[in-house]
Amino acid sequence: MIATDASWPAEQLGDAMRALAERSGIRTTGARTAIPPRRVIDDPHGAIERWLEAAAEAIGVDAENVSIPYPEVEAGLSRLGPGIVGMRTRTGPRFVAILGRRRRRSVQVLGPDLSVRTIPIEAMRSALCEPIEAEVAEPVDELLEAASVAAPRRERARRALLAQALAQAVVGPCWIVRPPASASIRDLARDAGVGRTIVALVAVHALAYLLFLAGWWLVGAGALAGRIDLGTLLAWALVLLTTVPLRAAETWLQGAIAIRAGRVLKQKLLEGALRLDPDEIRHQGAGQLLGRVLDSQAVEALALGGGITSLVALVELALAAVVLALGAGGGLSVLALAVAVAVLVSLARRFERTLDRWTSARIEMTHDLVERMVGHRTRLVQEHPERWHDGEDEALERYVAVSKSLDSVVAVGLGVVPRAWLALGVAALAPAFLSGSEPSALAVAVGGTLLAHRALASLTSGLSQLATAARSWRNVAEIFRASSRPQAFGEPAAALLAATRSPVIEASDVTFRYPNRGERALRGCTVTVMERDRLLVQGASGSGKSTLAAVLAGLRAPESGVLLLHGLDRPTIGDAGWRQRVVMAPQFHENHVLAGSFAFNLLMGAGWPAPPERVREAESLCRTLDLGPLLDRMPSGLEQTVGEQGWQLSHGERSRLFLARALLQDASLLVLDESFGALDPPTLNRCLRCALSRDAALLVVAHP
Repeated sequence: MIATDASWPAEQLGDAMRALAERSGIRTTGARTAIPPRRVIDDPHGAIERWLEAAAEAIGVDAENVSIPYPEVEAGLSRLGPGIVGMRTRTGPRFVAILGRRRRRSVQVLGPDLSVRTIPIEAMRSALCEPIEAEVAEPVDELLEAASVAAPRRERARRALLAQALAQAVVGPCWIVRPPASASIRDLARDAGVGRTIVALVAVHALAYLLFLAGWWLVGAGALAGRIDLGTLLAWALVLLTTVPLRAAETWLQGAIAIRAGRVLKQKLLEGALRLDPDEIRHQGAGQLLGRVLDSQAVEALALGGGITSLVALVELALAAVVLALGAGGGLSVLALAVAVAVLVSLARRFERTLDRWTSARIEMTHDLVERMVGHRTRLVQEHPERWHDGEDEALERYVAVSKSLDSVVAVGLGVVPRAWLALGVAALAPAFLSGSEPSALAVAVGGTLLAHRALASLTSGLSQLATAARSWRNVAEIFRASSRPQAFGEPAAALLAATRSPVIEASDVTFRYPNRGERALRGCTVTVMERDRLLVQGASGSGKSTLAAVLAGLRAPESGVLLLHGLDRPTIGDAGWRQRVVMAPQFHENHVLAGSFAFNLLMGAGWPAPPERVREAESLCRTLDLGPLLDRMPSGLEQTVGEQGWQLSHGERSRLFLARALLQDASLLVLDESFGALDPPTLNRCLRCALSRDAALLVVAHP
């Protein structure tokens, strides 16, 4: 059993998480570390998950709950750090703060006295698994005794039988502690190890390049001296063979940088997309949104590829400059190389500006094309045929003109510089040649010129990719920056707020104004929703019904007034906590079906992957909502993939899917905005009775 001084009591779980984060180099806020309530300590496998996630948000870190199956305990522990794992002891639950793997069979843990200890993974495994194994250990031991398994093999056989019997068991609870997605790109990159990998790549490439130069120096020195013997050739072959594992390591490091940096970029973009205000994107067309998706992919592919290529090229240029300085040209050759690099950088900037105009023209044409395709049927009916192609020729002419300008920069500018360097480098050797320099010095200078040519060609490719990525970045920078927008995380204790406190919602003198609009959409709105209330909100189009629903659901922040949920304001409960307790099914055009299974689309708001009992509950609810015939005719039932935007579902089926998704989230208040408009009267009656039968308060928005 792990010593008490190496594990933390439940009362200090918040302190353990903060100390672990700070010791691992993760920045934390100055917020006070919370103490878990008594019911969290008494129920470590229930409320502790919600409390710890809320406490992590309060101190500025992310605690991701992970499951470690019993058969994979050793591998899971070696990958956990920095993380926290809970274990059951005779004195109650305790927690181990794991910093990471120390050696192949050991991990480092942080004790309550902030000292670091090295503990064998086997000891950790025993402490975590003994309470689980106790349930089946006696029958397994009796079976081994009856089978007369020899002592040397008994332990292996016992482990195999336990792994089979406890294949579905999970140890823990366990959490991985890491920087949140809202952290700076520097913190996320450091946590992912991007910087260390880049330094390793530069060192490995420089070493491989130096060995490459050393090999050719051996051959060149022997050739100029007129004595190339077997020893020289063997030394040259040995040096070149040494570069093989270095080149393999270089390729692996490039892939590692691409994966790790790409993960950080995707993490920031996804977090930013989730934090964008709905009003920021609701007026954008399908073409503009498609352009953002394509540009986000381009930023990742081109920035990483161009960055690695440019970095490697700069290393080669630096080494080529050293070779040129040692050659016959000396400082003059180095100066000529600096001029070539300056010209290349200048042309790259010109390429970026021209590419900016070309991309704007391309995006404009793409947006126009997509919008025409989406509204094709409407155009056929409402627009005169003579006007179907208005403006197409002019847009195409602008695009062709900008494309010619871009091609000229690429072909005449970026493509010429590496070739022009050869002439410039040779010209820089003219004074040394005329003065009769040593042949060896001239040979070194010519070799340096060729090496610089190769590096300039690589740098040209890398800079063009970076320029393209920079242009694409402008279209996704808003999403990236949105990931760092401040959010209200709430108090950890609010995560355990009982849903039975009434009133559920109190809104007093609430006002709301949409951006760039002078008139308020809501003015002096006051409403109180009690437990199990059933409210109907009706009004003319544009009267603010949906706006009120969005404000109550936490999708929009009021401009002024008081808004309380269970007697607490939004900063106390937090944005995520508010949306967990007040669930809204928005209007049909603002709700979505994602590419995935029917079960995923039902339970995505309640937590995915879902346990079997939740899937059975979802199926029962679907049949109550008259979706049974749909499930019966789908070959895979709830596991059937329903297609992007649910194109395989009818309008009414999607409406009931959205309703079921909201009902399955067990909210305190359920807000349904025009959720019954696509249903026939009998189906509407059944769905409404189902919604009214739930314990949550209900607010329905409908036209009169």
